[in-house]
Amino acid sequence: MSAEAPAKLTHNEEIKAAIPTLAGTIAATFNDPANDHFSDDDNQFLKFHGSYQQDDRDLRKTGKKYIMMIRGRIPGGVMTAKQYGVFDTLASKYGNNTLRITTRQSIQFHGVVLSGLRPLVKAINESLLSTLAACGDVNRNVLAPPTPAYTKAREQVYADAHKVAMALAPETKAYHSIWIDGVQIDNDAAENKNFVDPLYGATYLPRKFKVAFVIPPVNDLDLYTNCLGFIAVVENDNLIGYNLAVGGGMGRSHGNEATYARLADVIGFFTPDKVVEVAKAVLTIHRDFGDRTDRKHARLKYVVAERGVKFMQDEVNKRAGITLAPNTPYKFTTTADLLGWRKAVDGSWFLGLFVSMGRVKDAGGAKMKTALRHVADAFQGVEFRLTANQNIILANVSEEDKHPINMLLAAYGVKTENQTTILHAASMACPSLPTCGLGLAESERYLPGLIDRLQKVCDDLGLGSEEIIIRSTGCPNGCARPYMAEIAFVGKAPGRYQVWLGGNASGTRLNRVWKDVMKDPDIENELRPVLARFAKERNANERFGDWCDRVFLNEQPAAAN
Repeated sequence: MSAEAPAKLTHNEEIKAAIPTLAGTIAATFNDPANDHFSDDDNQFLKFHGSYQQDDRDLRKTGKKYIMMIRGRIPGGVMTAKQYGVFDTLASKYGNNTLRITTRQSIQFHGVVLSGLRPLVKAINESLLSTLAACGDVNRNVLAPPTPAYTKAREQVYADAHKVAMALAPETKAYHSIWIDGVQIDNDAAENKNFVDPLYGATYLPRKFKVAFVIPPVNDLDLYTNCLGFIAVVENDNLIGYNLAVGGGMGRSHGNEATYARLADVIGFFTPDKVVEVAKAVLTIHRDFGDRTDRKHARLKYVVAERGVKFMQDEVNKRAGITLAPNTPYKFTTTADLLGWRKAVDGSWFLGLFVSMGRVKDAGGAKMKTALRHVADAFQGVEFRLTANQNIILANVSEEDKHPINMLLAAYGVKTENQTTILHAASMACPSLPTCGLGLAESERYLPGLIDRLQKVCDDLGLGSEEIIIRSTGCPNGCARPYMAEIAFVGKAPGRYQVWLGGNASGTRLNRVWKDVMKDPDIENELRPVLARFAKERNANERFGDWCDRVFLNEQPAAAN
């Protein structure tokens, strides 16, 4: 009997192999003024350069208007005031006059037309940041703890995160050629046709790869949702090493039980001098063992789930030239950001600012975009830090600058204390409609109003001061990490959501499906009796997600996934 034929590689694998520089015909396309969009293949190459081609779905009835989303690569979410000012200018000049903070400590621009794409990316590079590898089948933006309140070791952890980000960056020369010089490289030239990235190889990774660093007890980056996580072990403000976590991920598909959200496994401890070697080891395991025949099954989490922890330990030891030690004990207590003014460990001040749905804009009485630009211009020593909860931290603020910053923000209606309600502060949403082509239902434009509705229910039940982590996404891909929330709304169709319950405050437990489909008008009536039971039955200081996991979900029939 003949051997079974190998599974066919995906189209993405074929085009990466054909043009390993990732150049496509991107430069030729934007250099022709007759073009308003890129080809389907170039759209895949664009992702490696930090951009997605989209269209305004609100306008589809009158014709397709192509727009671009561009994402910065900002290791650890740290920007100088000058860099933040550059991004602000670019959003006004080329985008829709908003800055979208992402769940990976980056900034996205929306609404950019093709003619504005190259000057925007070029200006980002001139600011000494980049867009290379902000998307695509490579390592994405590396996350690092943004909050300076807890330990001096944060500086070393951030330095390690930056080191890893640089070490895992692809080396294609096409990026500079396209975005800085505006030149289309010759894809048929031997040197380009035979290019092999020294880390990624000729065809890069099967899918995206995500890395995060955290310092317990704070898990403000949702570490277990990443492909690779470094859990800092700190003693007396000194970093002594990292516990290594592998195999987390949020993405799944409705109706496909072979796809699922997964928490990373913690597989051992190592000393910090080996952080780059370990990062490269885990990434190359994904490169060599990830599924290149099915993009829905191509994430590292499936390699870990199917091959096991022992396999990962052995491969990491071999590839990094180390021997992983047993895990060092640690505990997470919260995933939340600190809002308002706080003192850092070095004696300086920092200000946590709530940004609703991560969208920095001028709206109504709060002109946050204008206010932050004035802060960036007037206080050059202030560091802008983006959080994975889509907020902003103004760090390195001196005692004498606190009052003028307060006055400046207040002049534009931006609060520094009592910034929002407890439910809004714990919320998060992906952009979804109208820009994301994958969106099945509203998310960013929808969640604030839904939270206002749920706040009224909580107020009626005596739960008005109760924090409940609520997240929404317009599809099941999980960009706002919904499967970690105490309540999550995952879009299935316009006005219809799958509802998940039972995540926890420390980001250490997945939630579970409660209702496969819930119509928007029914949400309050469906949740009110659940919240009422929680108010009456919970243990002292028990959170809603913990009560759901302990009691309520165990009484429910299994829901579709």
